[in-house]
Amino acid sequence: MIFRSKAPFRLGLAGGGTDVSPYSDLYGGCILNATINLYAYANIEPRNDNKIVFRIPQTNEEYIYDSVCELPITNDKTDMMKGIYNRVVKDFVNKPLSFTLTCALEVPFGSGLGTSSTLAVAILGAYAEWLTLPLGDYDLAYLAYLIERIDLKQAGGKQDQYAAAFGGFNFMEFYANDKVIVNPLRIHNEVMNELSNNLLLYYTNSSRNSGNIIELQQKNVKAKKEKSIEAMHQIKNQAYELKEAILKYNLNQIGEILHKGWTYKRDMAEGISTPFFEELYETAYNAGATGGKISGAGGGGFVFFYCPGNTKFEVIKALENLGGKIQRYNFTKKGLETWHTKQ
Repeated sequence: MIFRSKAPFRLGLAGGGTDVSPYSDLYGGCILNATINLYAYANIEPRNDNKIVFRIPQTNEEYIYDSVCELPITNDKTDMMKGIYNRVVKDFVNKPLSFTLTCALEVPFGSGLGTSSTLAVAILGAYAEWLTLPLGDYDLAYLAYLIERIDLKQAGGKQDQYAAAFGGFNFMEFYANDKVIVNPLRIHNEVMNELSNNLLLYYTNSSRNSGNIIELQQKNVKAKKEKSIEAMHQIKNQAYELKEAILKYNLNQIGEILHKGWTYKRDMAEGISTPFFEELYETAYNAGATGGKISGAGGGGFVFFYCPGNTKFEVIKALENLGGKIQRYNFTKKGLETWHTKQ
């Protein structure tokens, strides 16, 4: 048997960064996000030779280990796979497992769409399908968060795990003691279609280590830097404004809200924006976009622009010579999906 899963990546529409401790613990965070039809995949094939094999076909990499209850964390590409395995064995099965885990992504790592956390959710989903683990959406998302942030000590927030598990348009609230409330939004199909038509997603052909930017953001909050904290307050308010605009079908307000948030995002921490991003934004804005946003922590990866009417065609033309590429996508209503099949 092969036990499969797929989890969707997300667009962080507003509020990004307010899900990161200590800000969310001190002030409460809010994020509006939506999943798109680009996915992380995980496939588990049980073995009977007491080996554990991790495969990454996109880079032709394969890692083989003896089947034990705890694999060593060695700061390499397989740390997440090993961390998830260790937690599954410790919390659920209490015995070594033997299998091949094959993972794949439809976007590059570090691209700002929640790649690492989405893959973690997909891997956990494959284990849940194989071992019939008692994990609901909240349970699975929280477990992925614990593995990344606590077990592996990777800097980051909480939104990506919950977006991948739940799917669709969600308004998420984050509080102290890891309390998370996911509020699914009822978005009509014509609104989803108009949003995917008008929100132009652009890949810069660069990636970044989001952990470095997030760590700086955390230091700014701990140091009570007023400029950074005020920027995060405004980013949080933007999530409420954007939610209302979408629910009331006032879509032409979206660009204005995003444009206002562009400055606040840059004030959260150094490295979020770059001279290239500034040129990119100015080019799109001058061509007809009414606002835009760096996806994820910043520094590289994807950026998206709101292009009302038919302005996206002029924006696409204006961006042609800046070295990136337009990424086609649609919004999706489903989160993590799992299934199994005979070999």
